[in-house]
Amino acid sequence: MKKILLIPSLVVLASVIGAFVLVATAPSVENVTPDRAIPAVRILAPTANSVMLTVRSQGTVAPRTESAVVPEVSGRVVWVSPALVSGGFFEKGETLLRIDPRDYEMTRKRAQSSVARAEGEAEFAKSELARQRRLRERKVASSQQLSSAQRADHVARANLADARVALEQAEWDLVRIEITAPFEGRVREERVDVGQFVSRGAAIATIYATDYAEIRLPVADDQLAYLRLPGMREANEDEGPSVRLRARFAGEEHEWLGRVVRTEGEIDPRSRMVHVVARVEHPYQTDEEAGDARAPLAVGLFVQAEIEGRVIEDVLLVPRYAMRDDSHLLVVDATDRLHTRAVEVLRIDRDDVLIRSNLAAGERICVSPIQVVVEGMQVKPVAEESSAAAKRSS
Repeated sequence: MKKILLIPSLVVLASVIGAFVLVATAPSVENVTPDRAIPAVRILAPTANSVMLTVRSQGTVAPRTESAVVPEVSGRVVWVSPALVSGGFFEKGETLLRIDPRDYEMTRKRAQSSVARAEGEAEFAKSELARQRRLRERKVASSQQLSSAQRADHVARANLADARVALEQAEWDLVRIEITAPFEGRVREERVDVGQFVSRGAAIATIYATDYAEIRLPVADDQLAYLRLPGMREANEDEGPSVRLRARFAGEEHEWLGRVVRTEGEIDPRSRMVHVVARVEHPYQTDEEAGDARAPLAVGLFVQAEIEGRVIEDVLLVPRYAMRDDSHLLVVDATDRLHTRAVEVLRIDRDDVLIRSNLAAGERICVSPIQVVVEGMQVKPVAEESSAAAKRSS
């Protein structure tokens, strides 16, 4: 019985001694305060500057004037200018076509003969009327004879006036056998050749002016606030904004400078666009004349346009990915604390956002995509980001 009780007692005693030894030899625990995890963010420190706004558009080059060449008299063509071919250039007043003048020269001679005959009749009727008046004063001629003389005088004068008009018409027709260019231009299409009979009023060619070209540029109505358009904004604005045109022509990129000269009368109710018209002087001027290596601004060419806009003071240009909710920025203050700041967005242009500057001294813009933001949280700015927006704003 004693042996049965001794064994459990020894086990308990050994357990107590072992526990005491473990507790006595246990290592001491050192209390350590963990370091806070401060997120690293990329920052941007833009500088407030003056920025010139631009409005982008596109359009097709069109001539300022296009006309159909229509003969005013009928006849057979006896001469055609070498310039009267598709693509040919001509000067103002240059003769383009000549019609056989013989019929109209004969018509003028007949008209001259008619005038001479009418003048003789009118002179005779005038003298006869004077004679009848003298006879009537002496009571020799009757009133009926005087009336007949007056009637003959009126008829003779009317016939003379009609003959003179016919002569003037014949002389004008003789002038119109030559068709001259009404302006400096180029031939779009011609449908006439030597020996062909042309009729009065039937178009024989299509020409357009080349002293300057025009491009209709559609602009959204909300973009008009960025432009200084003649007739729409300042009343004292005599000249419209300049326009830079770019296009690929003959395998190379080319550039032309123009100016907005007017706006069209109404806004398209479907597209909400208004068309501004840009003008380029001497679009076909040669390289030597222009003093540079520009290509001709050909009619029908599709061009990209940048219209010079207004200058806005004290603004910032920041990358679009730095915006939160389209109207807020994350701002890092001078103590590296993060804050959410509401900003006034003036314009969103592709990858850049133009905002009104409201940053205090020492504040920077956070451009890192932080998912959870706590107002006033500590951050660690790791690098100044050099962005295209910062370069353009400076």
